[in-house]
Amino acid sequence: MIITIIATGSRGDVQPYIALGKGLKAAGYTVRLATHEDFEQLVRLHGLDYWPIKGNVTEVAQGAAMIELLENGNFLSIMSEMARAAEESAIHLVEGGLAACQGSDLMVGGLGGIYIGLAIAEKLDIPLLQAYYVPFTPTRAFPSVLLPMTLPNLGGALNYRSHHLTRQVMWQGFRRADKKARQQLLGLPKPSFWGPYRSKYAAGLPILYAFSPVVVPKPADWDENIQVTGYWFLDLTEDWSPPAQVSAFLEAGSKPLYIGFGSLSNQNPEATADLVLEALTRTGQRAIVLSGWGGLRKTELPETVLMVDSIPHAWLFPRMAAVVHHGGAGTTAAGLRAGVPSIVIPFFGDQPFWGQRVVALGVGPEPIPRKKLTVERLTLAIERAMSDQRMQEQSAELGERIRAEDGVKAAVAVVQQLEQKLTKET
Repeated sequence: MIITIIATGSRGDVQPYIALGKGLKAAGYTVRLATHEDFEQLVRLHGLDYWPIKGNVTEVAQGAAMIELLENGNFLSIMSEMARAAEESAIHLVEGGLAACQGSDLMVGGLGGIYIGLAIAEKLDIPLLQAYYVPFTPTRAFPSVLLPMTLPNLGGALNYRSHHLTRQVMWQGFRRADKKARQQLLGLPKPSFWGPYRSKYAAGLPILYAFSPVVVPKPADWDENIQVTGYWFLDLTEDWSPPAQVSAFLEAGSKPLYIGFGSLSNQNPEATADLVLEALTRTGQRAIVLSGWGGLRKTELPETVLMVDSIPHAWLFPRMAAVVHHGGAGTTAAGLRAGVPSIVIPFFGDQPFWGQRVVALGVGPEPIPRKKLTVERLTLAIERAMSDQRMQEQSAELGERIRAEDGVKAAVAVVQQLEQKLTKET
């Protein structure tokens, strides 16, 4: 069975699908992973068959317009900019995805690949297995994770409708790009105004959710086809070793904090760095700071702070006293798995949702929205994370429970059951 995974977005968006691909390959499947040129080396490093989608996602995320929008955190404005970028790259997305899916028996796609994936599924008559790392199926249990978290729980019926609302906002933003790709390259009719959510190429198939049921319990109104498998962690390759300067820094003193905002950038990284350094000075904490894609920058640092460009969270986070991050799904998962408190500084999208889950689980202080980040607020959050023994104990307990799960194994088992079903139908 040949399985093609379409994964677009930042590294945090792509990495879980690489982990899933590795699990599927180990189970005997032929796995192709179609993603941006940025991640070719990462995909090949983990032994998967890489298929390129032309374009560099880093350039979009680092554009001046996107940086400003991320700072403001307005979901509609961010979706508008992403839709503009998607329309420009629609042909590249279809060309890459179509080439990768030729001869495949099953496609896998989530938020970054669902629309283009369903169009290709229709063209090639291939079923598509939906696989997400954030809640996307409507439920009465909680509002859409893309709504501002300042809103209270809306109640069952309104919660349910909020999911449909945000799904429509996403679809309407990408509809023109989808129409362009379908008509110019695939020779398909224009898409439904309401989107492809009821496509027969995904109907009746399982839906996978790559997060822990301990962190987000499966809602009671999700049917048996929807599987919350546990996280899909991409662990280190056997030949990986930490940079010497990182090892030396860890050995030179007490456990440091981790501070980083992933692939997100700031309009003024120097000012953000100054804010972070002042909070560290006030709390007397050592720290490893991630520069990322330009999110933080400082040319002169004290001996108590080490700045690195990139380092695997799977190795680093268990060696930290606490982690300060933007609340991306992957980074949040890594922090929870490590068993240390998390301080979330959400920018937009699903990040406030994960920040609130951290609070509800008792493993971190209240999140600080990026627009409201100050030295004083960050200082107080660090002091609480470092002094609250109950928070530290709950973090350790949650980490043990997550480490006992095997989300990839559970997801592979679902695919194996699906294979049997599809074989019987053919």
